[in-house]
Amino acid sequence: MFYQVLKYFLLGPLLRLVFRPRIEGLEHIPEEGAAIIAGNHLSFADHFVMPAIVPRRVTFLAKAEYFTGPGLKGRLTAAFFRGVGQIPVDRSGGRASQAAISSGLAVLRKGRLLGIYPEGTRSHDGRLYKGRTGVASMAIQAGVPVVPCAMIGTFEAQPTGRRLPRAMRITIRFGAPLDFSRYAGMADERIALRAVTDEIMYAILTLSGQEYVDKYAGEAKAEAQAQARPHGRRGHGGGQAG
Repeated sequence: MFYQVLKYFLLGPLLRLVFRPRIEGLEHIPEEGAAIIAGNHLSFADHFVMPAIVPRRVTFLAKAEYFTGPGLKGRLTAAFFRGVGQIPVDRSGGRASQAAISSGLAVLRKGRLLGIYPEGTRSHDGRLYKGRTGVASMAIQAGVPVVPCAMIGTFEAQPTGRRLPRAMRITIRFGAPLDFSRYAGMADERIALRAVTDEIMYAILTLSGQEYVDKYAGEAKAEAQAQARPHGRRGHGGGQAG
């Protein structure tokens, strides 16, 4: 009920007013049955804008930090994400990654739409980064199609660090479903997982027109943050020592 109220009466109409989304390829979303919608991730707003325009309900795997924040704000944020049907995912790797895949498979086995960002985190500079293979594992194990999706303009509307989005027009573009049935039974083979993931990322790249970087987004973001730190902090004022 909360999801329906948000989508059709509260958040949905507000998002359409702010972003005036141009929708392309909506016919590629299956009218029934399980499928994965795999998109680029440029903005916090992505979580809400795309599901607001897809006729069917989309369940996203959302980072666990959205559900564990401190204080009243943290509890309200967690309640909101649970209310719209998002599933918390631990992104620390290892067993946590397998738990995330299991959560996604549970959604797909119910015949629902699962939304996922293969990059694993938001792009800090608007470029498209290397995809992680969890999406491939789920697609192969569940035997479902993957619909590539490109969000265009949300980075400019609300880049990382901006609390409120700018009112501007964005585009949401869906591509033809990708069929990976030829990889059936190969969900444990690294080469197959990488091949499927790269095909998905190439489809997203074709739709979005972004610059591609063959590096994980989290690593690139950490490198950018390290380079942005003031240099010479340790030696400042100590040049005469020794």
